[in-house]
Parts: sequence; structure tokens; C-alpha cells
Amino acid sequence: MGFEKTGELIEKSRELQEVYQQLVEDVGSDLWRFCRYLTGSPWDGEDLYQEALVKAFGSLYQRWQPTNPKAYLFRIAINTWIDQCRKAKRIVGTVDEMEDPVEEFSYDLELEQAFTRLFTLFPPRQVAVFLLKDVFAFTAEEVASMVRSTPNGVYATSSRVRKKLKETSSLEELSSNGRPLPEQSEVIQQYVQAFNAGDLSQLFDLMSDDVHIDASLGFQEYSKEEMKKGSMQYGLPGFRAVPFVLWGKPVLVVLVDREAGPLIHDIQFQEIENGKIVYHKSYYFRKEFLIEAAKELQLQVQLDKAAVHWRHSLDEGE
Repeated sequence: MGFEKTGELIEKSRELQEVYQQLVEDVGSDLWRFCRYLTGSPWDGEDLYQEALVKAFGSLYQRWQPTNPKAYLFRIAINTWIDQCRKAKRIVGTVDEMEDPVEEFSYDLELEQAFTRLFTLFPPRQVAVFLLKDVFAFTAEEVASMVRSTPNGVYATSSRVRKKLKETSSLEELSSNGRPLPEQSEVIQQYVQAFNAGDLSQLFDLMSDDVHIDASLGFQEYSKEEMKKGSMQYGLPGFRAVPFVLWGKPVLVVLVDREAGPLIHDIQFQEIENGKIVYHKSYYFRKEFLIEAAKELQLQVQLDKAAVHWRHSLDEGE
């Protein structure tokens, strides 16, 4: 009986998830950038983005009034990040009022590069205030509600952050994308060989029986048997995996070769224990992440592929 109830619930949740994805479609790009700047890392920002979407979906039933999806998602992201910082015993900071006059603010590309340093310059709540008010154009009243402060405190905090950011805007963001590459482990080298040869049997030999497959915001599998019945039931895609360093982290970029040049089909990384792959992370379903990663790697993204069709949404102005 338990399995039957779970199956029913899964089907209903998938239907709701499709509606939810349409609801947050227009917010995704801004939310991803917000999470990246808030955490100071594309990788941590991506994790926060995913957690915020999952939490927002899971708690939406508690809202009894029509809700602005952008404000709701940003609020969830802020609260999630603040909670994580507190658990890590990091000082989250205050949003204090002061009497300094409010100044107009505009930023250019050079100053936007300094946003990547917000994490090291200010505590989390002050970073959130600045991003919400001065970058993502929420009102002071909306920001005050999100960070649990006052509008005057929001004005004062954003003013202090702006002043210090202008002083540091000439600092360049460090990048280690592309190559040279660190030496790959023997298991990962064998994985790349098996993947590129389309050898599914060899690929499975490299994996733990209880391997966790995490296709972010797409699906989860918890064993090789589930893979055989699910994501790998039709075999490997026939594309090629190439090692890269993305935002300082070694990854495998799955490329589809086209006449105009290669397209990013997926980005993956694996964790290894006792000579076996125990965790496989895929960003196949993560549009905002893949688009930003493609910019860093100076490549293009495959916008239309199995189960996702992103070209239409981008053509509408994203």
C-alpha cells in the first residue's frame, strides 16, 4: 500500500511541478545571479538556487493569499542562506539605520565585477539588502520585509555598501576557467573513455551498486539498477565528454558537435570512494547554470534536447 500511495503522490507532484516551473520561469535568471552574488560563488550560488526552488515549492501550500513569485523566491533564498550562515557560525550582520543622505546609484560592468567580492566585504544580511534594492530593484519596504528590518535601515545599509563597492570596483575577478587541467584520477579517465566509446557496461563497472545520480531539479536515482531502468535505459547519448576547469572546479563537459561548433549538452562531476563512483552530479536540466557556464567556457548551450526546450523561452526575451 505504501508503494502505491508513493506512486500516486509522485505523479501528482510532477503535474504540480510543471505548473510551478512555468510560474518561476521569468524569475530564474535573476534568482540565479542573486544567489551567486549572495554566496560569493557560482557553485554555492547554484546549490542555494536549487534549495530555494525546492523549499519554495514545498512550502507554497502555506500561502493563503496570491503571492508575487519573485519576491517569494528571493525571500526563501535569503532565509535559507542566512540559516546556513548561522549554522556555520558566521556573523550575519545587522541592518542599522543612520542619518546619511540617500544617494542615487548606477553601476557599469566594471562595478558589477566587484559584486563577486560582496561575500568577502560584507556580512550576509548587508549583501542581501544591497542586491535586493540596488541591483534587483525591490522597494525599500519590500526589502525590509524580506530581511526583517526597517526601510530606513535598508537605505542606510545600501548606502554604506555602495560607497565601499565603488572603492573596490577596480579589483578584477579572478578566473581559472578552461585549461590547464589538473591531473584526472584513473577512475575519471576510465569514465571518460567509456563514455566517449559508448561502452555502457564499462561505465557501470566503474560505479558503486548504490551510486547516487543527481540530475539537479530533474530526477534522482539511487542505484545502478534504477539507472538501467531509468536514465540509461536507451544507452549513452553518443556525445563526447571533455575535462574542463569551471569556476575553479574540475568538471566534465558533455559536448554535441555541430557544424557551427560544439554545444554544451551537460556538465557533470563525480565523487569517488574506494575506487568506485559513488555520486554523479549532472546539470542537464539547469538552464541558468549552463548558460552562465557556457559564457565562462566561451561555448554555446544546446537549447533543445530531450525533455527540455529552452529556445522558445529565450526567444521570448530571457
